[in-house]
Amino acid sequence: MADLVLIVDDDKAVLTMLYKVISSNGIQADTADSGEQCLEMLTKKTYDLLLLDINLSGMDGFQVIQHIRRNGSKIPIMIVSGRKEDYDTLYGLDIGADDYITKPLNPVTLAAKVKALIRRSRGNLPGADQIITAGPFQYNTSTLRFYKNGEEVVLSSKENAIIKLFMDNVNHIFSKDMIYDLVWGSAIIDENAIMVYINRIRAKIEENPSKPQYIQTVRGLGYRFAIP
Repeated sequence: MADLVLIVDDDKAVLTMLYKVISSNGIQADTADSGEQCLEMLTKKTYDLLLLDINLSGMDGFQVIQHIRRNGSKIPIMIVSGRKEDYDTLYGLDIGADDYITKPLNPVTLAAKVKALIRRSRGNLPGADQIITAGPFQYNTSTLRFYKNGEEVVLSSKENAIIKLFMDNVNHIFSKDMIYDLVWGSAIIDENAIMVYINRIRAKIEENPSKPQYIQTVRGLGYRFAIP
């Protein structure tokens, strides 16, 4: 059964855009244009994730989060915010949100974050092991182990996070900035470090790392995990 996401935003254009991005990634979605409607819909269906704008008229996103958590719901919540201030993000996470993304939104980054949060929330449940398969590769989302042709490939923590991102998004192109945002978060690193990690992964999974078949460089854009 397909994942089901509830999207909440009081801007009709943004709501439509979010719906298209989520739906185009094989995820079912419902929409709500207010905090009050969101809470009502949560009583009628079981959702795998709540994609919630903070700047809602009437009941704002923070109030929605507080109401949901007070009632004991553990639904994964991702904040969608136009606010850049660290305080707003930290406050949202502190009162119960699980992740956040800021506007303007990158559709690929948004889809990747949504998929990752859904998988992460399920990985916390007993017996929720999931195996992602792509070509000769497998990734166990519970044990965080990666395999090629049935043999484990030992990865560092950052290599593991990068390969998980690729396995979740086969054939998608990720710029260095996108990988930086999704894997390092708010940490400050030299963007050349990403290239170093990519080269390390290639050395472990490619037959010929100098002519990579799987982790391909897309000139001027970034990297793509390609499965023939």
